Amino acid sequence: MVSRRTFLAGSGAVTAGGFGLLPAVAPAAQAATSSTSGSPARLLPAFERPKHLHYGDVSKLSGGDQTLLTTLQGVVNRTRPELYFSFDTGTMSTPDAKWLADMHLPTTTYQNPLDLVAKYRHRVRGAIVHDPAVPDSLNVATTLAGLEDAVVADAEQAKAHGLRIVKDLRGMFDDDRVKTYRWQLDHLFPRVTHKLLAGLPPTRVVAVENVQWKEIARETRQIRDSSNRGSFDLDVSSALGKDAVFVRFADSFTDDGWGASISEVTVKANGTQIAHFLPGTPEEAPYLFDGVNSSIGGEGNRFSDGGGYFIYRFEPPAGTTSLVVTVTMWNQYVVAATDTSPTRIEPFAYFRDYVVATKALVSWLPPAGATGELLIEHFAKYPTLAPYMGWFANDVSGEWDGVDLASQGGSPVIAADFYMNGTVHAGFTAPISAKVRPVRRISKPKNKVYLTLTFGEGDNIQYCQRHLRDLWDDPKRGEVPTNWTISPLLLETGPGLFSHYQRTATANDLLVCGPSGAGYTYPGSWKPDQLTQYLKLTGSTLRRTGMDQVYSYSSRADDQWVLLSEEIASGYAKYTPLKGIMQTWDGDTLITRRGGLPIVGIWNAPGKGAEYKAALDARIASWDGSHPLFIAGLINAWSWTPSDMATLAPLLGDPYELVLANTFFDLLDRTL
Repeated sequence: MVSRRTFLAGSGAVTAGGFGLLPAVAPAAQAATSSTSGSPARLLPAFERPKHLHYGDVSKLSGGDQTLLTTLQGVVNRTRPELYFSFDTGTMSTPDAKWLADMHLPTTTYQNPLDLVAKYRHRVRGAIVHDPAVPDSLNVATTLAGLEDAVVADAEQAKAHGLRIVKDLRGMFDDDRVKTYRWQLDHLFPRVTHKLLAGLPPTRVVAVENVQWKEIARETRQIRDSSNRGSFDLDVSSALGKDAVFVRFADSFTDDGWGASISEVTVKANGTQIAHFLPGTPEEAPYLFDGVNSSIGGEGNRFSDGGGYFIYRFEPPAGTTSLVVTVTMWNQYVVAATDTSPTRIEPFAYFRDYVVATKALVSWLPPAGATGELLIEHFAKYPTLAPYMGWFANDVSGEWDGVDLASQGGSPVIAADFYMNGTVHAGFTAPISAKVRPVRRISKPKNKVYLTLTFGEGDNIQYCQRHLRDLWDDPKRGEVPTNWTISPLLLETGPGLFSHYQRTATANDLLVCGPSGAGYTYPGSWKPDQLTQYLKLTGSTLRRTGMDQVYSYSSRADDQWVLLSEEIASGYAKYTPLKGIMQTWDGDTLITRRGGLPIVGIWNAPGKGAEYKAALDARIASWDGSHPLFIAGLINAWSWTPSDMATLAPLLGDPYELVLANTFFDLLDRTL
């Protein structure tokens, strides 16, 4: 999950324009709160406010060099944030550069960011050398770097930068991931912080520049019902010439979520079968070159939607002149082939500054099988409410299973694996209002369709940092009543980010809490006593951020989302200031009251503009117009923009009335 003016700062509470502002973040070396001050307790470790930043553009560096710098950043910024990097480009139009400019701090720019290693070498004890042959050793090295005040490097980097080797992990582990992370849990858990647990992939897939793809097949119709399912012979002979052929399956319509789906693959070289497999089976593994952006469906099919894709690599015998890939395939596919390796594997550098600075334990355990069992052990060792920060393996299925395991273990999830410069953003204080947005009250509901539209993904702090900033800067924002989900935990992980969105919101922008409160979670999976603690935390963060609506998940059963129970809804009503809940929902229109709160099922539709409007019309086809109808629509944050909203709004004439969520729930509460 990726891409998201003048700040006030001080040492105490500030008041401006009737808005109650939060106190500055406490220094890392002292207690975050006082038991007698009345201030709310911190969930996460605190950082000093930065005074001067040394800045460099690291976007063109290798993943290894980025990892060296982000782990250096973690050690240095633990005392007081001093290092800040741009991971996009060096221009001022990118999120990293925009946030840096917004902080209005003195900055020194380094044309070669690696010069900072020499500048700060005296601040680190040396290097933890990871084993390039064992990717997961990079995570163990990161955990050790935090504990030993060291950086993570390979042997060549350590030598090149004159770094003493504090610990050499080469040869210490093999490719048994469970054994590697079992060693880490057994030996390092007593020394790490117990305030959070991190999950980061040890490597990333990086696109190779100037790869020439040849399109082999494309579905030009918007097919979403599998009606074009069939067996297709894909002749990729034109990509022969080197050692291997790479075949990529992607989505021919990237904005509606019905991309290429396949269930069987057979490959023949000069008429002789050289491969046959079903997705998700061990037989597929030798050929799946890049599947990180794809998922396995309910019938054993591999699929990828939107901007995602998956790539197979086939190595035909020498002298092959004909290579045909036969696939059972359906929906909106586009298939291309090349003879050049399109990606390379590098260390995953992101968010490691925060992990090192907080002395957190970081692992990468897919939430199924033996690795899932070990992940459960991790959650059991941490106190209730200790967040899981980062993300999970295996894309969508990994998300559902991972968040469910975290929920069962009493840990809210903070999607943060692409959260850059987290140590700086956590330390930079900014004013945040606790004042709730006044409701535009409609005195008497009319026999209309009251529609409220909400951008999702706001629980994801990296989205709040990166892609949301891009959306927010769209000049059309503010023309249409729009709800924006956002994480209340930015109070601690990025108060400057939250402050910016709050202070620059127009009358048509409403910030609402992302799923399902203070951290992404499934409330139905929590133990009741632990859920109470989570709801109390949610209530505290919502009251401090002025939000009183939430987009919530519940739990899943038989691949369907379950209605929030009376007990859970009552907990929200008792411990939080919520006026209503938008709940993710699969079925027909859901409008109900539970625990005294109005609950509406959130609905979405593929496409944009006219297609979204057509889906709305179909949704209300059975409505007779004799009473108000309420619909909460979800907007795909990865494919829609405020400009798209401005295109949709003029289409929503009678009987629709587009309102913000606070007005929506005020009306619904009086109608139920």
